[in-house]
Amino acid sequence: MFDSALCDRPFTGFPLFPNGSQFDWLKIPLLLVVLLLAFFGLRRIRSLSQCKRRLSSPRGILLLSGLTVTLVVLLAVADKGLVLFVPVDSGTQAEAIVVLGRGTELAMSRVNVVHQLWQAKRAPVIFVSGTYDAPRMLTQLKEKGIPQSVLDGENCSLTTAENALFTAAILQQQGIRRILLVTDELHIWRSLLDFRDRGFTVIPHISPLPNTMSFTDQGFLTFREYLFLIATSIQELLYGQRVPQAKNPELVNLVQLAQQYAQQRPFPSSAAQ
Repeated sequence: MFDSALCDRPFTGFPLFPNGSQFDWLKIPLLLVVLLLAFFGLRRIRSLSQCKRRLSSPRGILLLSGLTVTLVVLLAVADKGLVLFVPVDSGTQAEAIVVLGRGTELAMSRVNVVHQLWQAKRAPVIFVSGTYDAPRMLTQLKEKGIPQSVLDGENCSLTTAENALFTAAILQQQGIRRILLVTDELHIWRSLLDFRDRGFTVIPHISPLPNTMSFTDQGFLTFREYLFLIATSIQELLYGQRVPQAKNPELVNLVQLAQQYAQQRPFPSSAAQ
């Protein structure tokens, strides 16, 4: 596993603008929009007393009831909207199975899915990506009887964009470009876009969410995914690419180390299965 000591970095969330970039005039219109929205929002607050009177009327109560029901329905089906246009896994062969870390609660479901794909001989290599999850999931895959020789991964990535960045740095050094990408249905669309942007041909394969995950947690994850998609779309609008983090000098150095690691760690051929 690529486990450089330099990978010990603090997580800074998902900045709207790339780390290390200088403030430029392109950001000014966006900031003006934010300020205008805040201004009109404050003006609307002044009319709250009027709103209260209207909402307390029978018509207002009916409106609130309708909005509440609509919100519940939207939360119940919003997660499905993220996978409406994701290509279906047709069962074709790939050059590697790539599984993304997503926290302890979702890890075992992914391990089980990857094990099933391995048993079905869908690809000769398994690659695990994620700073906190990769070591644990690699151990769990070995415990299921998958040979150490076909397992690899990296624990440098802090975001989905970095999952794609470091996976590409390692796998593409070995000529691997057609991958089975394993993650949950809420995460699959953003992951698909990021890995395609890194030059992979992606076959998405959805790992089920655990039955123990509450409706509230699923709603939060759904909202979070839409928020990330909006943020990365703004990045693409301003910078012409979805994953500008690669311009960060620290990441450039880490990517070079990952490429050097890949050159020293050859992967098995399909005959290994």
